[in-house]
Amino acid sequence: MSRSLKKGPYVDENLLKKIEGKKPVETGSIKTWSRRSQISPEMVGFVFGVHNGKQHIDVLVTEDMVGHRLGEFSPTRKFTKHGGKMQKDIDIAAKESEIAASKAAKASTDAKK
Repeated sequence: MSRSLKKGPYVDENLLKKIEGKKPVETGSIKTWSRRSQISPEMVGFVFGVHNGKQHIDVLVTEDMVGHRLGEFSPTRKFTKHGGKMQKDIDIAAKESEIAASKAAKASTDAKK
């Protein structure tokens, strides 16, 4: 749900204080827990360490990100992979085919010598 236009965008005041009067090159990563804060044009070029619940993930702000929230660029869930036994069998078969291909390539280079 978007924020009312009469209220304007929500930008955390503490973030604005941290970047006020500084150049993006000089400052390192600025740690923040304010995932809900919108990215304003003043933030372009700065690196923010956005907290994802466990650690701070560095986010370099570009012009394309203006208007989005900081939390959009710091995922809170880690995707491992789908599958179970069937996926394991597919992975093993792929690894075996890689090994066979590398052995074949090695054998062809030895034969040329």
